[in-house]
Amino acid sequence: MSTSSARLGRIKVVEKNRSFYFLISFEVLLFVLWKGEHGKPYPLTEEDHDDSAYRENGFNIFVSNNIALERSLPDIRHPNCKHKVYLETLPNTSIIIPFHNEGWTSLLRTIHSIINRTPDSLIAEIILVDDFSDREHLKEKLEEYMVRFAKVRIVRTKKREGLIRTRLLGASLARGEVLTFLDSHCEVNVNWLPPLLNQIALNHKTIVCPMIDVIDHNHFGYEAQAGDAMRGAFDWEMYYKRIPIPPELQRRRKADRWALTADRFHLSPVMAGGLFAVNRKWFWELGGYDPGLEIWGGEQYEISFKVWMCGGGMYDVPCSRVGHIYRKYVPYKVPSGTSLARVSNRRVAETWMDEFAEYIYQRRPEYRHLSTGDISAQKELRRHLKCKDFKWFMAAVAWDVPKYYPPVEPPPAAWGEVRNRSNLNESNALDFPQPCQGMGGTGTISDMAQEDIRPGEPLHTRKFCFDAISHSSPVTLYDCHGMKGNQHWSYRKVRVTVGHLRAKVPGIGLCQINFDTVLWFENIYSRKLIQDH
Repeated sequence: MSTSSARLGRIKVVEKNRSFYFLISFEVLLFVLWKGEHGKPYPLTEEDHDDSAYRENGFNIFVSNNIALERSLPDIRHPNCKHKVYLETLPNTSIIIPFHNEGWTSLLRTIHSIINRTPDSLIAEIILVDDFSDREHLKEKLEEYMVRFAKVRIVRTKKREGLIRTRLLGASLARGEVLTFLDSHCEVNVNWLPPLLNQIALNHKTIVCPMIDVIDHNHFGYEAQAGDAMRGAFDWEMYYKRIPIPPELQRRRKADRWALTADRFHLSPVMAGGLFAVNRKWFWELGGYDPGLEIWGGEQYEISFKVWMCGGGMYDVPCSRVGHIYRKYVPYKVPSGTSLARVSNRRVAETWMDEFAEYIYQRRPEYRHLSTGDISAQKELRRHLKCKDFKWFMAAVAWDVPKYYPPVEPPPAAWGEVRNRSNLNESNALDFPQPCQGMGGTGTISDMAQEDIRPGEPLHTRKFCFDAISHSSPVTLYDCHGMKGNQHWSYRKVRVTVGHLRAKVPGIGLCQINFDTVLWFENIYSRKLIQDH
């Protein structure tokens, strides 16, 4: 297959206007022969869904191999982004891409998209950091292929190090003024880099993140995430969440004469993790990543808390867009991956979250018994940098997070049991069949203060909520988000009409419970009624 799609030309225009710089990058598509162009989904047959296509990479490698390495993408930026001007002199950057057993075409497409959609003057180098891959195509074949790109170099670890140390290795070898971290299965979009570098040029203590668009792991269609621009957040089990930009940031600020629109950068409490840019010197002043974080887990919180609490800031930049493949599953084994992620989360909590760590332990009591290792160096770093405490972070930066994820879970507004109408005379409540037991067991439910319905009794099992996209759609189980919408349930009488319940529980799978058209909620107890009487 040709490495370039059936394009006859590509035009890049750089314009300068006094002391400002902006890049207009557009592609002239005279005709297109390749499927998947313009970020369209690849048309799949039933055979194309074979499990073997996903087994080695967690995404459909058949589709990746059959779309162009230099395919075109839709420009989904806000229209204002196309007219922005940036500083004429921007810092250059080292682009660091760690990988382990990455698919051949997904890795090459990442590199080709960077080369084709980035001003060459801004790229100091592209560092591919191989974390001890054992696939043949990532050895000599990769070395030979990358010879064509003068600014690409490959470094390799001598043993399996994990994501965090692999990134640190790349950062330690970097020469650019800015470090830009990307994953190995991305496609950068039009003019993605100047908006990031511009913010760092204006304030070197800034970490900036692009808008992360979704490349479907099945058909490789390219689209914005649901909700598009939102703030990065977390719940009190240390799961990454996204919440709406609050009105306080959306209002026009007359004092500094700027308004937060869809093309403006906005502050974000925490990053998604893998895609960001930071001034190299500032990164090392912050101590880089905590080297005590093993393999993976916790690093996004550690760097986010650290930059905010120690004198910097972190922002999402909507005019910078990068597509990312979210894998169907992790295709390789991470040594002690689950337990190490928990250890890393506890290490971050003990180092940075102060008394707020207790809210984590209340939900995940097993964390109390995990060893954090020696965190004295990290505590000394906090003291040396004169970092603020976590209470300040919650008040000044993440003030809206408790609205959606309260540290102290409010008591249920009501609780009871859910039954199938066909067995109302039976003594037992509705039993969720396997594999639905992971929802929390039987049909015990809680109606929370957010007016959502959550199966399960213990605090740490009430993470999933009844969710329906319309009145006629099946009811599903998804992560509770506290934003009502699809999860807003109003209790009126003694029954709720639905067709059937299809419960998709992360980590458990899809289970289905068929009902005879009506769910009955019995033995409902209202906290308000109890208090009133």
